Amino acid sequence: MSGQSSKSSKSGKTRPTGATASGERKTGSSAGAAQTKGVAAPAKLSARWLIIGSGLVAVILVVVLGAPFAINQKSAGPAASPAGGAPAASLAGNVVQGNGGHWTNISSDTLASMLDHKDFTFLNVKTPYIGEIDRTDLYIPYTALAARAGELPADKAAPIVVYCRSGNESGIASQTLLDLGYTNIYNLDGGMNAWTASGRQIVDKNRS
Repeated sequence: MSGQSSKSSKSGKTRPTGATASGERKTGSSAGAAQTKGVAAPAKLSARWLIIGSGLVAVILVVVLGAPFAINQKSAGPAASPAGGAPAASLAGNVVQGNGGHWTNISSDTLASMLDHKDFTFLNVKTPYIGEIDRTDLYIPYTALAARAGELPADKAAPIVVYCRSGNESGIASQTLLDLGYTNIYNLDGGMNAWTASGRQIVDKNRS
């Protein structure tokens, strides 16, 4: 009997005690882990929001600080025009690289706009003479341009607009003007042909 009681005592009390202790340890461990996770989760969320917030602030600063720079860049473009020349020509023309410099090919519309506030020497170089655009200042055949350079403006930076019938001879004349040291040269693209095609007139002043 005593042997059986001893076994019952061992089997009945020792195991539940061990199980209870083990259960307490597990429960305590689980509660500790849950408590740790509960503390870590808000910390991770706070760190994420801090990173996102910093990124938004950086984007706002770039937009706010970059906008004035972009505006200044846009406003600076049209202001860049040749010294002493008509700004409309520089904006509406195509730059042609020549030997020792360049000139700008302009359209008939651009020329018409420039003539409204004329501040340039207007040069017809077509040979033979077949007429001219009104308000032309000089008629010098392109082949005689170098020999008659004394008739051109003394200021080498003064704007000169040159034209012929189709643009070929005035292109040659533009290079001659570069050779003579002129730096502010405009060539009517398409010449008098383009001028009349745009609905404008040619006048005949019987020059030779």
